[in-house]
Amino acid sequence: MSAYGVIDRPQRTSYLPTTLWDNPRVESDLGTQSFVTIHHIDRAAVERVQTGLFNYLHSIFTNEVDKGLTYPQEDISDPAAFGAYFFGGDVLLAIAGKGDPPKIESEQRGVREIEQSLEGARNGRPWEGCVAGFYYVKPNYPGRSSHICNAGFMVPPSQRGSGYGRILAKSYLHYAPALGYKASVFNLVYNNNAASVKLWEGLKFTKAGLIPKAGQGEEYVDAIVFYKSFEET
Repeated sequence: MSAYGVIDRPQRTSYLPTTLWDNPRVESDLGTQSFVTIHHIDRAAVERVQTGLFNYLHSIFTNEVDKGLTYPQEDISDPAAFGAYFFGGDVLLAIAGKGDPPKIESEQRGVREIEQSLEGARNGRPWEGCVAGFYYVKPNYPGRSSHICNAGFMVPPSQRGSGYGRILAKSYLHYAPALGYKASVFNLVYNNNAASVKLWEGLKFTKAGLIPKAGQGEEYVDAIVFYKSFEET
């Protein structure tokens, strides 16, 4: 649900290719550079896995909402509410690599596409041990403005400080245009969320506005509106 009501999306019948990303900030057990695979999914794809993935993602998001530092919701403990909100569009799921990196099938503009299923990337591990992060991509506005998207990012607390947030953000610059969007708007990036502010500034997002006292907790905090065009200039 948005300020404009429900923004309907057509049911997905195909998915964008899985991609491979290096993570120089984390070393594998063999002392070599680690990697992350990012998988395009939706609610139907998660339900096909049938191994508790949805419940795990819901628990991570609920805990983050309870902290009140990043998302404006006060309570999203209902799985149906989480599903409607987070899986209202497309979702990208990052899996920390295990073993040798998958074979690269194609590479364009530095983005490497691979063929690997979600279960193949999981490689027998519990979701708690391999999910490096996830984010949704969906229209920020309906109708004539639906070419501008919004996204919401999550890195499990156990995986933070390992560089996964930046990988998710960089992959967003690939996947959002590939999904057909022309630009991105982040409506509420609280200015006390220093890591996010630094990340989007580093990726050349524009500070399009400032909303005073947009977040309410122990005290009000301002929020930055970030914008980026995906079209080449």
